[in-house]
Amino acid sequence: MPKKKGRLEEIFSKALYADDPKLYSVYYRDYNSLVKVSLSEFVNVSENFELIPSNRIMKITKEGNVLYSKRNLETYTKLKIIH
Repeated sequence: MPKKKGRLEEIFSKALYADDPKLYSVYYRDYNSLVKVSLSEFVNVSENFELIPSNRIMKITKEGNVLYSKRNLETYTKLKIIH
């Protein structure tokens, strides 16, 4: 039986293959800050999740609308956002 795609996998798949990845922003945790990059840039920087695992993704937005947010994101609200 094939494994069901998770929410993150669905968002990445749709963005990369059926939409414009530049419309999506990924916020990921990097030490004491959140880094904001476009989804296509995230795929390059993370080397397909080799350097930055998916569990460090805190939020994904598309044109300002939140598509994914970690449940404990409030814990990280004091982190500085780096663009």
